[in-house]
Amino acid sequence: MKPKNIVVLMGGISPEREVSLRSGSAVAKALTEAGFNVSCIDVKDEKIEELEHMEIDVAFIALHGYFGEDGGVQELLESKGILYTGSGINASKLAMDKLATKKRFISAGLTTPSYITVTEFQEFVEIEQEVNKLGLPVVLKPTRNGSSIGISIIKDIKNLKTGLEKAFEFGYELLIEKYIKGRELTVGILDDKALPIIEIKPAVEFYNYDAKYKDNRTEYLIVKPNSERNANDLLNNIEFLPLSAYNEAQELALNAHKVLGCRGFSRVDMLMDNAGKFYLLEVNTIPGFTEKSLLPKAAKAAGISFPLLCKKITEIAFHNSLVSTDASIQN
Repeated sequence: MKPKNIVVLMGGISPEREVSLRSGSAVAKALTEAGFNVSCIDVKDEKIEELEHMEIDVAFIALHGYFGEDGGVQELLESKGILYTGSGINASKLAMDKLATKKRFISAGLTTPSYITVTEFQEFVEIEQEVNKLGLPVVLKPTRNGSSIGISIIKDIKNLKTGLEKAFEFGYELLIEKYIKGRELTVGILDDKALPIIEIKPAVEFYNYDAKYKDNRTEYLIVKPNSERNANDLLNNIEFLPLSAYNEAQELALNAHKVLGCRGFSRVDMLMDNAGKFYLLEVNTIPGFTEKSLLPKAAKAAGISFPLLCKKITEIAFHNSLVSTDASIQN
């Protein structure tokens, strides 16, 4: 038994709406090419009443941010008995909350940058004192936003107030992390297996929203173990890691995926400092599916085309539900 009728949920009501529309359009095209009957819904509220009148085998969630990655749409779909792609309600909520994610990493013994949290209800002088204790430079992040929205690096304490004002536009609570200088790496996870590593080389100081979606100078390079180096790699912009480090990064990513309870697929972001130490940043339960997106690039490096990737994600969701149903019947 295989899924046939797929609805792609896209758009949404978060600041990442435009990115989601692009992701959803790409997914719909890929699934059509893969042979599915595909319908699309441009989500504009939290009810999605269009679902009531459709025959759906699987909902492919291409929503980012609020009511996409935070468990909200997952809860709605479960209440309607509709199968969906990606992680469940609890894992989605956990991964969307950067602070809760860090706490889970730490409790599991996984390395992540040192941090503090602050809220907009605190006096500026108090926040300033806490930041000085943590030590500059630091990275300011809203705890519940994606696509690097509202993030800034503070190197001079004089710029702290401006950075706080920018970040507080996207939530009352902020995560302030110790800045780690090093290589930006991302590892895609598909069906509980780590995909090839991608290194991100933005032309600007860090991988912000513009670097992700607007700046054509950002480079995305496949990373290979040193042991697999060959003469053609110099022509193909391949980066390298020692085999032990490569394996460590993939294992760390898979552990992060599992620790948060994710399923199906995800993308794990991390840093590798100049001493070769890895630091987990976050797990994206619904990474982008645009032409610049990293999970499709990693899948392609593993020999998985974009239509096949979307097909696999859909079938994983459908198969997992059948397994769960069989288990409940047996019990």
